[in-house]
Amino acid sequence: MDWTNLTKERIELALPLLIVKGKKGFLACGYVNVETCNKTGEACAIVTGVKDHSAMLTAEIKAVSQEAEKIGVTVGMTGEEALERFRKEDE
Repeated sequence: MDWTNLTKERIELALPLLIVKGKKGFLACGYVNVETCNKTGEACAIVTGVKDHSAMLTAEIKAVSQEAEKIGVTVGMTGEEALERFRKEDE
């Protein structure tokens, strides 16, 4: 995976809180609530059962915010597919 133009964050909790942020949105673990992102107008996608950033790439998207849907992120795609949409520059 080419991590260019993506920022990885990891916060150690009982299980790690993981986020990968691109220009248009972010991929996160189950600690993040999609409804909060809907309220703040942020594009996010959620994966679960992951313990590191690499596992997020192949994990299936379980939930997406309304803004993420607008840029083509859908439930069922992989984390890597979502990150490619979040990374893209305006076309």
